[in-house]
Amino acid sequence: MRKCILMGSFMFLLFACKSSAPAVAPTVPVAETKLDKKAQVVIKGNWQITDVAYPGSDFFKVNSFNIADSKCFIGSTWSFISNNNKGNMELTAPGCPAFGSPIVWSINREGMFVLKIVEAGVKSKTVQAGYILRIANATETTFELIDKIDVAGQQKDIVYYFTKTN
Repeated sequence: MRKCILMGSFMFLLFACKSSAPAVAPTVPVAETKLDKKAQVVIKGNWQITDVAYPGSDFFKVNSFNIADSKCFIGSTWSFISNNNKGNMELTAPGCPAFGSPIVWSINREGMFVLKIVEAGVKSKTVQAGYILRIANATETTFELIDKIDVAGQQKDIVYYFTKTN
C-alpha cells in the first residue's frame, strides 16, 4: 500500500512538473523587440500606398497580407499612431474587395516593420500571426515597405510605396 501511494505521488509530481515548451521549435525567428522610436515618429500620420512594384522581376500576381492582390493595395489608406503603435488600414480600389481593419505596428532597431492585422473587437495580444517587412527610404513624406516573397523557389522583393496624405 505504501509503495502504491509513493509511486502515485511520484507520478503526480512527474506530470505536474512537465515542461510547457512547445514540442516543435518555431521555424520563423522572432523579430527584435527593442523599438526604434525615432523611426516610428517619422511615419506617424496618414499615408496612402501610391505604387506596388516587383524590382528586377516581371509582373506576377501576389496575394498581399492574405487579403487581396497586391495591386489592390494601390490607393489604400493607412494611419499610424506612434505613441501606442496602433492604427488602421483600408482598401477601396475599384474591382477589388473592400477591406478595413485596425492594425498594430512597430519598427524595431533592425529596421524591420512588424505588422499585425487585427479584427475589430479582438485584442491584439491574442493575435499570434503577423508580418515582418523591411522599412526603407523613410522621409517626412515617403517611405517604402519591402516584403520578401517566394516565387517558384526564389526570393523576390515586393515594394509598397507610401506617400503622406496630410
